[in-house]
Amino acid sequence: MSDSREWRPGRGRTLGGVTTDESRYEAVRSRDARFDGVFFLGVRTTGIYCRPSCPAVTPKRENVRYYPSAAAAQRAGFRACRRCRPDAVPGSAEWDVRADVVGRAMRMIGDGVVDREGVAGLAARLGYSARQVQRQLTAELGAGPVALARAQRAHTARVLLQTTPLPVTEIAFAAGFASVRQFNDTMREIYDRTPSALRAAASRGGNGPRTPRCSGPSRLPSGASSDAPSGPAGVPLRLAYRGPYAHDQVFGFLERRAIPGVEEMTGGPGARTYRRTLRLPYGTAVAEVDERPGGTGTGTRTGTGGRNGRTGGGWLDCRLHLTDLRDLTTAVQRVRRLFDLDADPYAVAERLGGDAVLRPLVEAAPGLRSPGAPDPLELAVRAVLGQQITVAGARTLAGRLVAAYGKPLASPDGSLTHLFPDAGALASAPLGELGMPAARRDTLRTVAEAVADGTVALDPGADRDEAERALRALRGVGPWTAGYVRMRALGDPDVFLDGDAGVRHGLELAGAGVGTGEESGGTRRAERWRPWRSYALHHLWRPASQGGR
Repeated sequence: MSDSREWRPGRGRTLGGVTTDESRYEAVRSRDARFDGVFFLGVRTTGIYCRPSCPAVTPKRENVRYYPSAAAAQRAGFRACRRCRPDAVPGSAEWDVRADVVGRAMRMIGDGVVDREGVAGLAARLGYSARQVQRQLTAELGAGPVALARAQRAHTARVLLQTTPLPVTEIAFAAGFASVRQFNDTMREIYDRTPSALRAAASRGGNGPRTPRCSGPSRLPSGASSDAPSGPAGVPLRLAYRGPYAHDQVFGFLERRAIPGVEEMTGGPGARTYRRTLRLPYGTAVAEVDERPGGTGTGTRTGTGGRNGRTGGGWLDCRLHLTDLRDLTTAVQRVRRLFDLDADPYAVAERLGGDAVLRPLVEAAPGLRSPGAPDPLELAVRAVLGQQITVAGARTLAGRLVAAYGKPLASPDGSLTHLFPDAGALASAPLGELGMPAARRDTLRTVAEAVADGTVALDPGADRDEAERALRALRGVGPWTAGYVRMRALGDPDVFLDGDAGVRHGLELAGAGVGTGEESGGTRRAERWRPWRSYALHHLWRPASQGGR
């Protein structure tokens, strides 16, 4: 194995705050799962790469090399460990924090832009040349956009091989490979097994999937789609997260905002299932996510967790009923964003818990998340509908909107009947059914038109500052609406809504005096909470009311 291909960090970059090989090795030696997905280690003597919390015997220090991405380790010639499955770890929270071209590119690659539009499409969205994008990603991550997308395709293919009975040829194209030969070569290189061998291992239960086989989708021609979702059981997945996870808070937040016809919550607290429709690049889907956690997710030690209580958290069981399996990667990423599964609760708690006002709130709600949105337009419309009314009132209006302008499903699925309206439909809609003031109806149409014509970009890799400026330039969109869209639709972990009534009430309950005006006491105090101010909002909303925003 040539050491010349080992990744060297670019200027100003560290691996999750661990800046030396000594500190990285200590994380590996202690099996510290806080760093799963933050960096990877390659073992020269075995030719495999692992996550830091791998339960295998710790390799000798001199035999370990470190990489910032699975793609970089693969590019250096290492194969994925069959025991710890490093390709299945949560993503790094760094890409949610960073607003530069690398952070934006990583969010776009995760959403499948390279698979659909190629590197040229990615570069065009970023406003850079393909060569510049290649250079910056390689310098920071040890791999370019093609290699990063390839690693993602391989993981998608492994999931399909081990959880569905689809023919191998169909899986190759569903995962985004250009040919069966490319698919076979990639799987052998990354997993040291042929696709058929990976499936056989899953059937035997040895190094197989952590999910049951499903009844699966009916056979489709390669690249084709169907009007019916992918089988009765869908594609079963385990969506990993790190550290503690506040299930009750996240599922309660989504339940209070569930739009009739598009979303539903079944079951009672502790055993709820969230279901919703999704509009995807190639088709549609129904996603189901269970509240009941897999693993502990409580910060206590588990069989694969680290020592000293540093566990990897757990997972959420998910089923995706897709009309076109090519949408699997995109659907997974959008559900992960909705449930904020790539968050780093350790870093959030360390920063927010250092503030005297927030410390009791952080200790009372470990693992609290900042839910995102699978459909940015839907979130922007929600924000407009929610101006100066309650959460319940906004939910009612959204349900009327869906019933009037949403696209009906081919057949209802429980109470799920529609996709949320698209931007074109809303831009020209009369909206009289909503019973809203004319000015707010105008704002809603204006926002939809701006999204439809590209004046406002809300895709996963959009420039957040530009998006907020463009939103605030629209009539009827103020700081609260633009900030809320930035926080949830664009996944910004560092938004503070100073004018929000729930935030002000939360600060008062916490014993923090707040002022009024352009630069209130809340805004000044919130500067200490960077870059995790969005999480501070949720901590303040939680005691202030059951709904918040």
